[in-house]
Amino acid sequence: MYNARWARFRPIKNNAFTMYKYSLYCFLAAGLVACGKSDQPPAGPPAVPVNVTRVQKQHAVYYDTYPATVVALNEVELRAEVGGYITEIAFKEGQQVRKGQKLYEIDRTKYAAAYQQAKANLEVAKANEAKAQKDADRYTKLSEQDAIAQQRVDYAQTDLQNARSQVAAAEAAVARASTDLRYSTITAPFDGTVGISQVRLGALVTAGQTLLNTISTQNPIAVDVEIDEKQLSRFLDYEQADATPDSLFTITLPNQKVYPYPGKISLIDRAIDPQTGTTTVRLVFPNDENRLRPGMSCLLRVRNDGGGERIVIPSKAITEQMSEYFVFTVDSSRAKQVRVELGPDLNGQMVINKGLEVGQQIVVDGVQKLRNGTPVQLESPATASQNAGGTPAAAGAAAN
Repeated sequence: MYNARWARFRPIKNNAFTMYKYSLYCFLAAGLVACGKSDQPPAGPPAVPVNVTRVQKQHAVYYDTYPATVVALNEVELRAEVGGYITEIAFKEGQQVRKGQKLYEIDRTKYAAAYQQAKANLEVAKANEAKAQKDADRYTKLSEQDAIAQQRVDYAQTDLQNARSQVAAAEAAVARASTDLRYSTITAPFDGTVGISQVRLGALVTAGQTLLNTISTQNPIAVDVEIDEKQLSRFLDYEQADATPDSLFTITLPNQKVYPYPGKISLIDRAIDPQTGTTTVRLVFPNDENRLRPGMSCLLRVRNDGGGERIVIPSKAITEQMSEYFVFTVDSSRAKQVRVELGPDLNGQMVINKGLEVGQQIVVDGVQKLRNGTPVQLESPATASQNAGGTPAAAGAAAN
């Protein structure tokens, strides 16, 4: 008897068995494929497109730089030599003054009175001297005639010597009072520029202590720089040369602009500091426009003509790792990391002291994507043959 209920489920069981066999075949096939692939080498990373340049030598002219300070060739602090109240300020702050020009006046009343009194005392002393002189002359003549005791003559001579001493003391008092009176007026000790006054009208000043002002020369002006003892012979050669080339010594101002007027060595200090191993070199610069001020910080630029033909590459080709510097050369279409020793920076280009040879290809664009051994692809033959600078290296600045 035909069972319709079981007939309805029999095809389903057959389909399930078929699906099971199909899944098993797929699993086995996938395993075989995986086993086959395990014997094949993994695909390498894609080549990185880069631009390269060929290393060449160029004529490098650059500057060594040294921290320096602008100083006045002559600078004096004005302090009161006598005490009293300021009664006059006879200048404009910051103006140019001439030697002997009146700057300050301290109350002169008591100093003028003391001077007049000293002069009067001198006149009295001189009158006493004249009287003592006449007495001594008179007694001496009487003594020659045996008309007076010798003792009286001796007294007269003693009185004369005392009178002369009193005159000398009175003259010293006049000189002292005259000096005090003169010191009550403060004048410029030399031609220069006077600064901001440290006292105002009516201020009480103390002799030898109160700072009134500072005056300094402005043109020419000096620049002091500390150099290592190893650099001394170089600067001695510059100092002893009959003439130094133009622009051998220039300075960079705090605004990073180069001062347009060159300087020359004025002197080199007499000794080396045994603690620091340095000495001071003073250079003199013209300052007609008053752009240099005492105390200003600057950088002294010393042109280094000994650069000659040096290897120069673009600065962007250099990478830094752990305070060491590297470039990537191209060898058999792979990047090779090479450590280099840097020289002076020439405004976007860098002198290489050690690590590269003429003719090597180095990567200038795309270095951020490279590692040692990374495959590279040159973007164009024209790029690969570019020169490192194109023109001789321009003068730059290298920190000492």
